[in-house]
Parts: sequence; C-alpha cells; structure tokens
Amino acid sequence: MKTAVNKSVTLIEFLIEQYPDSPRTRIKKLLQSGTLRVNDKPVTLHSFPLKPGDVVEINRQAGNASKAGLPFPVLYEDEDVMVVDKPAGKPTSSTDGSLSIQDILTEYLKKVSKGKTRAYVVHRLDKEVSGVLLFAKSREAMDSVKDTWQKTEKHYYALVEGIPDKPGGTIKSWLIEDRSQKIHSTREMPEAKFAITNYSTIKQVNNNTLLDIKTDTGRKNQIRVHLSDLGCPIVGDRKYGASDEFKRRVRLHAYSLSFPHPSDGRMVTVKSPIPEGFLSLKLKDEHYK
Repeated sequence: MKTAVNKSVTLIEFLIEQYPDSPRTRIKKLLQSGTLRVNDKPVTLHSFPLKPGDVVEINRQAGNASKAGLPFPVLYEDEDVMVVDKPAGKPTSSTDGSLSIQDILTEYLKKVSKGKTRAYVVHRLDKEVSGVLLFAKSREAMDSVKDTWQKTEKHYYALVEGIPDKPGGTIKSWLIEDRSQKIHSTREMPEAKFAITNYSTIKQVNNNTLLDIKTDTGRKNQIRVHLSDLGCPIVGDRKYGASDEFKRRVRLHAYSLSFPHPSDGRMVTVKSPIPEGFLSLKLKDEHYK
C-alpha cells in the first residue's frame, strides 16, 4: 500500500494519523520490522522527516520475512538481497559449528523457497558488533554486489572511552594479524593490508564520546584497532585496550549501509536505530560475552 504525504511531519506522526486505532507500541514495532519504505527506500527511524509529495509504502514482502520467527529484524528484502539487523554476540558466519546469522537465514530461505534459495555472505560484521548486515540470495547477486563494493558507504556508531584530541579526522595504517588472531597497526609489508577510517564527534556522554564512523576500507577489526590507536578504545572492547573494570557489550553498531542494487544498480540505503542501552553504562557487569 502506497500513501502520499501532504504535509511536513515525522514518520511516526504520519503513521499515527494513518492508523489512529493502533497503539503507539505496535506502530513502533512496524517501524522496526523493516516493512516501511519512503520514496522506495527502507526507513526504520521514527523521527524520519517527511515532506509533501513523499510516498510511504508498506513493503509486505519484508514484513512477511520478519514474521517468520527470525530472532532479529529484517530491515529490507527483495528477490535478490536480504538485509537484517544483526544482534551483538552472534557471528556473521562460522566454520566451528556455532550457529551464525548466515546459518539462520539459510535455514529460513530454504524453508520458504522449498530448498531453492540460501544466504550468501557479502560482507561481515565482527561477532561483537551489531547492526546492518547484507546477504545475497544467489551467487550471481553476491558477485554483483561485491564487484561494486567500492561504491558502498558504511557508517557506524562507536561509543569510545575519553575524548579524541580532535573532534574529527582520518586514521590510516597498515594492519596485520598476529598469531593470537589480534590485529594491530604496523609498517608497510607484503602481509599487511592498508585501512582507512574516518571519524567525527556526535556528542560527549559523560567521560565518553559518541562517534560517527565511516570506513573507506573493510579490514578485519579495522575500526576497533584504529580507535584504540587514537587513544580512545571502544567501550567494552577489552581486546583492544578498553577498561576491564566491568564486562560490557562492545559499543559498536553499524547503523547505515548504502549499496548499489545487484539487479539495476540503484542505490539502496538501509538503516538501523541505535540499540537500546547503547549509551547507558551501569556500574556492574553486563551479561554479554
């Protein structure tokens, strides 16, 4: 169903007007499910601004997928790709038998397609990281997205310890993995991979800082290493120098991904809201590995 907007309002205000009998909590769940598109782009932000002439559409295909019992929201889905809101604590894929996001999606897709479709990994998020994660539904779609991956734009929220010396900047270094599977910056050498991370300050939160991170490269643990190099490790990231006073969830969330669609090249932007409790740090251990 498509509906034209006739005045300037936020998305949630528009939906409340469209569904006056629905509780506000149900409307918020509708937003989180990935069923809504504005001007043919998926939107999950309740404060998203609408203007006259915008078209709001309920994407029922994505809605059906999100109702299929998956343990995480489906942010976008069509015949070629599927984008989910990855929870922290689960790997993108695995080779050790542990249950991964790819395993869960493949099981779901095989079920609804009678074995014809599975999930193909396009990119990865670390196990500790949450947020927007894209999968392809065919090898052809996967190859197409990977071939144009340099055109993608990825943004993350990172809550870091302390305050960077500069409110924004770019971090560049060569990264290499040691025998303990820890990444660190090094000099240029054949085994090292060059990485570029851009950061800008959103706001200070007590003695911490919320940053917007944009990556120009997609190296393993790149953001975590670079922010540690900056002297501001990500809250909860004990592997890369964060305080170990309390066990905390790593505060890194992939909130936006823009990529060329594999079928026609149009840019698709998918966003995920900042997780609940992301900015809240209590003086006790969090039940998170």
